[in-house]
Amino acid sequence: MTANSDDIYIKADRNIEVAKKSVTLGDVLKIECVNPAMLARIRSTHLLTFHHPDNKRERRVVMSVLKVIQKIHEIYPEASVENIGETDFIVTYEEQDGKGGVIHVAKIVMVVMISFFGAAFSTMAFNNDVGVTKMFGQIYELLTGTKSNGFTILEFMYCIGIIIGILTFFNHFGKKRLSVDPTPMEVEMRLYENDIQTTLVETYSRKEKELDVDEKHIPGNSGT
Repeated sequence: MTANSDDIYIKADRNIEVAKKSVTLGDVLKIECVNPAMLARIRSTHLLTFHHPDNKRERRVVMSVLKVIQKIHEIYPEASVENIGETDFIVTYEEQDGKGGVIHVAKIVMVVMISFFGAAFSTMAFNNDVGVTKMFGQIYELLTGTKSNGFTILEFMYCIGIIIGILTFFNHFGKKRLSVDPTPMEVEMRLYENDIQTTLVETYSRKEKELDVDEKHIPGNSGT
């Protein structure tokens, strides 16, 4: 079976960021069609406009892919549109003004400090809770016959072991990776993003704020 010039394939990611207020289909979709004229016109077709981007609540829109198909059918009524991406997707307006460099650096420094001191506190709390210092002292005295002063080879190797364990677990050292697998932090961030996106889509849908097919365009519907 061969494809004809009226076959249009569209694909949308779950979350799409745009840098302009007036958004076209080509800004949010990957589109394929064997007819270059149809493809160019579809890509340039207006989809939505962010009227009040200064309001953070107005910078995000949840849209059904049916709305996209409706836009395409308004231009090419006989075209066959096949969606191979998300059925609902989020369009977010992000102004690319290049400002906030100092604030961005300050946020990075704050996150690094919180992570460092938080991890250090957690490690010390765990060691005190299970009595690592006392245990090492007993092991050292058992093996050497002398009392430990708290700064022996056991404590030193324990510190080295923690460093190696952290680097191995997070699979990351600076810009270097120990393997091609994603780090646990990256996995957790992707799961967190997916949960947020799913919640946004369901919330907008329940509140009927999702941009969907207009009822007046549904065949047999006489609504105004």
